Amino acid sequence: MKSVIIFLVVTTSLFAQEYNKLDEKGQKHGLWKGYYEESKRLRYEGTFNHGKETGIFTFFDDTRLGTVIATRDFNTTDNSCYTIFYNQSKNKVSEGKVVNKQFQGEWKYYHENSNIVMTSEFYINGKLNGIRKVFYKSGTIAEEANYKDGLKDGLYKKYAENGVILEESNYKKGQYEGIAIFRDAQNRIVAKGLFKESKKTGIWELFENGKIIKKNMNLQGKKFAKRTKPVQE
Repeated sequence: MKSVIIFLVVTTSLFAQEYNKLDEKGQKHGLWKGYYEESKRLRYEGTFNHGKETGIFTFFDDTRLGTVIATRDFNTTDNSCYTIFYNQSKNKVSEGKVVNKQFQGEWKYYHENSNIVMTSEFYINGKLNGIRKVFYKSGTIAEEANYKDGLKDGLYKKYAENGVILEESNYKKGQYEGIAIFRDAQNRIVAKGLFKESKKTGIWELFENGKIIKKNMNLQGKKFAKRTKPVQE
């Protein structure tokens, strides 16, 4: 019995040394496994090369099943990792590249429990740049917006699922700027006018009670001074 116990202790000790080791400089090297603090369940596993993540790291949720909730494929040549997030049903939630801990290039987000793309957007050094598109679950376009340095900048379009352009407007540094047109699902114009720094200005055409009316937005919300003296007859 004593020899059996010694064998088990030695075997367990050798097995434990197969991961979570440090190199001569005290840096993580080889296979590493991380655990949730309270439950002690496996949180992640992956391989380090003298302190740097390399290859695929797998992340698990804090449940008895230990469902995979993310994978990260590290590339040491450009300091990037391709990341995929999953939900509890093992379907993709989003995926894209991270470089120096910042989003880079195209990121895709999926409709719930589906492989159909919901959003496609592009990043440069962690900021949205270029065209961001949103799709209905049918696959038809729902929104198109141009971004520059993380802010809407340029043409914006919002669509009904039948293809009607519900909104066609322009942005500058995240604010409405210029002509904007709004339509209903029957493709009728319900509002048209000019924005300046996200405020409606000038003459707007509005569809109310079955007809087009015009309103001077420069006068909307203005407060006029009250008379302090009676009118002289």
